[in-house]
Amino acid sequence: MLYAIIFVSGAAVLALELLASRIMTPYFGVSLYIWTGILSITLVALALGYWAGGRFAGFRSGASVERLTQLFALMPAAAAFAIVAACLAYPYLFAGLAAMDLVLGAFAACLILLFVPLVAVSAMNPLLVAILLARGAGRGGDAGAGRVFFVSTIGSVAGVLVTAFGLIPNFSNFSATLTVALMLALLSLAAAVRAPASLGARRKLGLAAGGATLAAALMLWQADAYVGRMWPANHGGRTWRVEARINSLFGTVKILRSDPDPVTGGFVRIYFQDGLIQNTVASDGRSLSYYTYALEALAHAYRPQIEHALVLGLGAGIVPMRFAERGVPVDAVEIDPASLAAAQRYFGFDPSRVRVELADARTQLRRCARRYDVIIVDLFHGDGIPDYLVTRDFFNDLRRCLTADGIAVFNTFADLALPDAYAHLLATVRAELPHIVLYRPEWPGSAHVNSFLVASVRPLPPARPVALDHVVPQHAATLAAMLARPQALHRGLLEHGEIVTDARNRGVHDIAETQANYRRAMVESLPRAFLLN
Repeated sequence: MLYAIIFVSGAAVLALELLASRIMTPYFGVSLYIWTGILSITLVALALGYWAGGRFAGFRSGASVERLTQLFALMPAAAAFAIVAACLAYPYLFAGLAAMDLVLGAFAACLILLFVPLVAVSAMNPLLVAILLARGAGRGGDAGAGRVFFVSTIGSVAGVLVTAFGLIPNFSNFSATLTVALMLALLSLAAAVRAPASLGARRKLGLAAGGATLAAALMLWQADAYVGRMWPANHGGRTWRVEARINSLFGTVKILRSDPDPVTGGFVRIYFQDGLIQNTVASDGRSLSYYTYALEALAHAYRPQIEHALVLGLGAGIVPMRFAERGVPVDAVEIDPASLAAAQRYFGFDPSRVRVELADARTQLRRCARRYDVIIVDLFHGDGIPDYLVTRDFFNDLRRCLTADGIAVFNTFADLALPDAYAHLLATVRAELPHIVLYRPEWPGSAHVNSFLVASVRPLPPARPVALDHVVPQHAATLAAMLARPQALHRGLLEHGEIVTDARNRGVHDIAETQANYRRAMVESLPRAFLLN
């Protein structure tokens, strides 16, 4: 039983780390700084746990097997209580921590979610070694430490697999974390009921284990009710509710639906993932997101006759469907099956009109079997475009999938206060697609703006007029003004820009700072309920 307990507790360690990263992403993002905080706090907690367990066993060198086993069996219950307390607190605390400071807030969030459980669980390893020594079962060689850490580490591997392929696809992050707490509490309860050694304080252990089990089970049972107290939520002058939640290995997809307009009866849906609004669509199927119209308009402005288009990044499916409605043969690449499911069920996406490949965009470009007149690049995860999709190597693959006079149209974000980060992107794109035109809408007072790039191997022709009659009224004037003001690249835009490759990224800190600023702005503008996943 002792080895079974250490195996399962080892599984809990990695399960908690994996779940914590997903819980924290909507609040703190996935930048270099945030992962530094997560890993630092995790390793400090494990180190302190190993030290504390060994220290206690050292102080109690004459302790009996009974006393050591009692403490060993109590640790999972202590971890379970801490996890339940964290789940009660974090939905109401993390948004404030992120608004205060993303990096320091991430450290504080890790302390809340992970510190006590990981200290308690990691202390079990040296305690088990001490139990083996007290029993006389580990006097030779490494005193049994090698076997203990082997079993615990193999348990951690099992925990990663079970969490990634069992808990995450089938439970919310909130419920999955409480499931880990219940599992830990049951370990202590099992030790109290079927003690692996004679325990004089079995009744106290049973009470502690029973209390932890009851607390975790009750919270798990009432998880939806507890989280549901945060809804409905008000945002942008509308009242919102969760219409659907689709669990995914790439971040929980939530479909948010507004209450009907009392006059027209119309409503709005939001495609929400990783703490960011990916798309907003009215009940009549029209997009309310500016970027969808900009990508479509720019593609047709530079290639009026499109023979075949490729869209990298499906989202709600609005952009590829607009190409299909214009009679353009279009392929789409999406890595997340949850995106395809959401697009079909809630946003009118028709897979019979768009050929969808569920694959990583980079892998798909490397093996593309045809060339395209237009490639739309709309790839976001977390706070921006994933690092490996903004390298010269990726843009080389993209160039090889374009026809001789084909164009790539990019949807990107720029932080106007930190131009160096965007200069790295421009320099890297230009290394493979040297002819670039930049478009930015005029949004007074906005520090973070959509920036659209049209890029090609050959010189670009003048942009042709594009009909804008289908654009929703709130975006029509801004879009027309933007299309009339293309910006050629100049020294100021490219200053300090470094070419990013798979092997070298000297702009990583500039990019991370930009992403952190964007995440902070989003957290400050969204209700707490939106961010909880």
